[in-house]
Amino acid sequence: QLVESGGGLVQPGGSLRLSCAASGTITIISIYSMSWFRQAPGKRRELVATITRGGSANYADFVKGRFTISRDNANNTVYLQMNSLKPEDTAVYLCNVVRSVAGNLFDYWGQGNQVTVSS
Repeated sequence: QLVESGGGLVQPGGSLRLSCAASGTITIISIYSMSWFRQAPGKRRELVATITRGGSANYADFVKGRFTISRDNANNTVYLQMNSLKPEDTAVYLCNVVRSVAGNLFDYWGQGNQVTVSS
């Protein structure tokens, strides 16, 4: 129900854009929030950015000013534009959608996309 794309290898200082398309029962009306997480080898999964149903965005301090989260409601897709990438940004990036149905919240995860920042 969540399909990610856009990862890859990039040099330090470069840019990448990740996409995550929702389908099936994850309709735009039911979405509570959309987020990107990342997990590097041997490290805990960490929240990178979140965009709410109302369009408000929040970022982890380590990506502020470099990454931008956005959403395309018409295509039920969330994006993560990553600029000025650093080697420490290397990780598997995962899309997360929280769906609200009758007051209950349901979590959905994408398959993950490897982002490698290296010269």
